[in-house]
Amino acid sequence: MKDDQVLKQVAEMVGIADHYVSAWGDEASVDSETIRRLLTALGYDTKNDEALLESAQKRLRPDVMAPVKVIRSNEPMHIEMHLGLSARVSDFNWRLITEQGEVLEGWLQSQLVSDERETGGTLVFALPNDLAWGYHKLEVYRKRRKSPFEMTLIVTPPSCYKQDALLENKKLWGTSVQLYSIRTNHNWGIGDFGDLKQLVADVAARGGDFVGLNPIHSLFPANPEGASPYSPSSRRWLNLMYIDVSSVTEFAQCDAAQQLVGSPEFQQRLNDARDANWVNYSEVSCLKMAVLPLLFETFSERHLANNTERAKAFLQFVEEGGESLLHQAAFDALHAELKQQDDNTWGWPVFPEQYRHFDNVAVQEYIKNNMQQVQLYMYLQWLADTQLAEVNELAQEKGMAMGLYRDLAVGVCDSGSETWADHGALCQDVSVGAPPDILGPLGQNWGLPPLNPEVLKERAYEPYVQLLRANMRSCGALRIDHVLGLLRLWWIPKGDSAKNGAYMYYPVEDMMAILALESHRHQCTVIGEDLGTVPDEIVEKLSTAGIHSYKVFFFETAEDGGFYSPKHYADQSMAALCTHDMPTLRGFWHCDDLKLGEELGLYPNKEQLQSLFDSRAESKQKILDSLSWHGYLPEGIGHDAAYVPMDRTLSEAMQLHMAASSSALLSLQLEDWLEMDMPVNIPGTVDEYPNWRRKLSTTLDDIFTRENIVDLTRGLTETREKAAQKS
Repeated sequence: MKDDQVLKQVAEMVGIADHYVSAWGDEASVDSETIRRLLTALGYDTKNDEALLESAQKRLRPDVMAPVKVIRSNEPMHIEMHLGLSARVSDFNWRLITEQGEVLEGWLQSQLVSDERETGGTLVFALPNDLAWGYHKLEVYRKRRKSPFEMTLIVTPPSCYKQDALLENKKLWGTSVQLYSIRTNHNWGIGDFGDLKQLVADVAARGGDFVGLNPIHSLFPANPEGASPYSPSSRRWLNLMYIDVSSVTEFAQCDAAQQLVGSPEFQQRLNDARDANWVNYSEVSCLKMAVLPLLFETFSERHLANNTERAKAFLQFVEEGGESLLHQAAFDALHAELKQQDDNTWGWPVFPEQYRHFDNVAVQEYIKNNMQQVQLYMYLQWLADTQLAEVNELAQEKGMAMGLYRDLAVGVCDSGSETWADHGALCQDVSVGAPPDILGPLGQNWGLPPLNPEVLKERAYEPYVQLLRANMRSCGALRIDHVLGLLRLWWIPKGDSAKNGAYMYYPVEDMMAILALESHRHQCTVIGEDLGTVPDEIVEKLSTAGIHSYKVFFFETAEDGGFYSPKHYADQSMAALCTHDMPTLRGFWHCDDLKLGEELGLYPNKEQLQSLFDSRAESKQKILDSLSWHGYLPEGIGHDAAYVPMDRTLSEAMQLHMAASSSALLSLQLEDWLEMDMPVNIPGTVDEYPNWRRKLSTTLDDIFTRENIVDLTRGLTETREKAAQKS
């Protein structure tokens, strides 16, 4: 391409930025070849300037009416039309069919706001300002034209939902946990929804108002070692390994299942899986999938065959799940069969060619001939969905102000069910990640294909709406991982390195408005993970949209390296000490993460590693100084961080220091209550460390009977109440 000016012109029209501000504060330019490859991935003809301009003009030329318009209820209900000068306004009338079934009609001429067609602008007319929130269908008719111009009109609340307790300025606290890491004396080697019930009851009894979860999206039942909750097969469905098998109704009705589970050999395997300090996903999957198909057989014989009320509930779930559920179930069934034939079948890119997309004839034949197996996976999704709903109902019964808060991953794995059945909503020749920064000089490539912003608009945001609805089920809050992705994502051409990427901008106002609508419909508070480099342009947008910011203590530092007082955190935020991508509190203090990183070869540069150790020493000293200044440094603990270990007293002091924060929400990790040192995940590693497998060091029964934890939870509740009174 001879003229980069044309390339950059089209990139700007599409939303690809040709420059950005780096993590070092410098202006960084994007390579022209990267832009060209991204435009090609979006379907633009990039063989030369003329072809690129022609394809851009063809695709970006505005229709008479846009396919979708999103308007907040406090904004004017103005609709733009692109009409030629010869079109007479008196020839047009409109008809609005609201989601609620109401039909409104009128003439454009009587509701004309402006007409700037003579200067190349648009014609604008107004709709009634009292339209209900929802997804409405707007039709505009022209005399002598058979079909109307159509638009999906989405009317939303100004900001996201908040529970009454938050509106009343109460300060809530809760725990966050990787569900798989929970230990009990009765699970099958992995934390499950039954364990989650117990945790919810325990936290509620101690004054907590929520339990936060890692993403519980569907992974790969046929490939259980693909365990990262942030690389899901689909974000629409649930991880089947979280089913509490013994609590399924059919378990008590199935003699074969009870005999199998009760056998000495099976019980020994269960005990071994429970006792392991790391989740053995292959063994857990083997144990559960030996029993769950037996329960489905019982369900088919006792319920489906007799059309019982339980069968009707399942069939309604299948109907509501629609094509998306069929995609998921068919993928899991087919993957399981192909995996039996070839153990190296890790995802659909290595399926036999005839099975590499849901629409293929061979796949449809497979579904037709194996409907029982496909229905098995629908049944398992139903069990998971039902058990999750029961947990949330229990949280409400126990009086929790928020209950469960779920986590929405930033994307899906490029080898799972969602990409396998995709019809253009995902841009599969692209991966999202992060540009180079101080801790990752080569950048990050997450291997997750992003949603295509052009297709989102064409489809009136339907894929995004369905994604939100699936993840706002059975919870009181949703944490959106990398919430900055509503504004922009770092797109990397497939197969390229992370440094060769560019920011793709998204229709952030529309997406935040729809997020607000769905949050109200599901009565679900929204928390945005906004760590890292945050562009100024989104800070106010997040705040205005009612999205809670994410305040991690160790990142809240001033220019002098000191730590901001948690009392100065924004009210509309969630405060935390650590996250799943960080060392535990004890691990941080004793530099275990740096030592482990050195062992794993993550820091080949000795000078860089030493600077990290030096920086950590400074941070620890600043923490002690901050605790002392605010009166939270316990008596008997020295003021020189070089000689102060992280013990229970200091750990609890830091947690109470955070409890005094102004943040509406405080989330603490069970690992820090247990003074654990090993992390759950080390970013930048795949095989070097067993990520997403480390369990808690003891059982839930033990945790909530420990006197020091009983005292800590009492102190958290009292401190949060005092913080609310002061704010």
